[in-house]
Amino acid sequence: MTVAEPGRLHAMTSPQPGTAHDDTWVVLPTYNEAENLPGIAAAILERLPGATLLVVDDASPDGTGVLADSLAAADPHVRVLHRPGKQGLGRAYLDGFRVALAAGAGRIVQMDADWSHDPAYLPSLVEPLGRGADLVIGSRYVPGGGVTEWGIGRRVISRGGSTFARLVLGLPAHDLTGGFKAWRREMLEAIPRDGIHAGGYVFQIEMTYRARQAGARVVEVPIVFRDRRAGVSKMSRRIVVEALLVVLRLRWEALRGRRASQSLAPADDAARSAPRTAPVDAARSVPLVTPVDAAVLDRADAAPLARADAGARPG
Repeated sequence: MTVAEPGRLHAMTSPQPGTAHDDTWVVLPTYNEAENLPGIAAAILERLPGATLLVVDDASPDGTGVLADSLAAADPHVRVLHRPGKQGLGRAYLDGFRVALAAGAGRIVQMDADWSHDPAYLPSLVEPLGRGADLVIGSRYVPGGGVTEWGIGRRVISRGGSTFARLVLGLPAHDLTGGFKAWRREMLEAIPRDGIHAGGYVFQIEMTYRARQAGARVVEVPIVFRDRRAGVSKMSRRIVVEALLVVLRLRWEALRGRRASQSLAPADDAARSAPRTAPVDAARSVPLVTPVDAAVLDRADAAPLARADAGARPG
């Protein structure tokens, strides 16, 4: 087995521009996904012709990184970022985002390599970005979405985690713990990524929260989540507990920041009556939006987004 250099990006040649999704990058973190990678890579590139697939491998003991290099050698649309070891799913996504943004990506998709995020949904996930959305969430918890092959315990953890985060952080999105998302580059650039937690479960919540703070226009499209085809789930009780604690910390920081801003407000009547030249809270001035039955931007000054392409959903 060859040993990859830490942080080395493997790309044999650059893909030719001019295809439908040539500005789209799909960031695919892997750790021991050798059984899944060849099939999922082919399916992604089939669904998004012209897109670039960036495999972010954490020195997988099963040779996933070496396999990814062979795929990159055969297809210029595949690139590989080798990292020296496991540093957290969130950090893998952040490193992948950094590479994609530096390469000029206009749309960036994040998804799992274990087939729980079906590539058949990719066209409907990416499409709303061209009609005003900043972030599109593949949602299990809107009409048309769902989960299969999960026990009651994992269902409670996932749904309960989303509900808890919604209530504590005041976010209307229904699926805050899912990791099947598409971003517009300008939104990723607007989010301060330093200090983001690297845990996979909490990373998903925090990134949506930070996007909300940055004024994101968010759309949810329905997906059906299926359990992984091969390999072992990385979910643990420690990850769940960490997510709950970070959500509480984010809420406390928001409350503390609000109190600090109130204490700095001018006390005299003249200052209070003076017209303001900037919005009070830019994050609150642009609502985070979730659909009832379709991907819709619920803004008076924005055209509605049409229903996600039902033909992209697997049968």
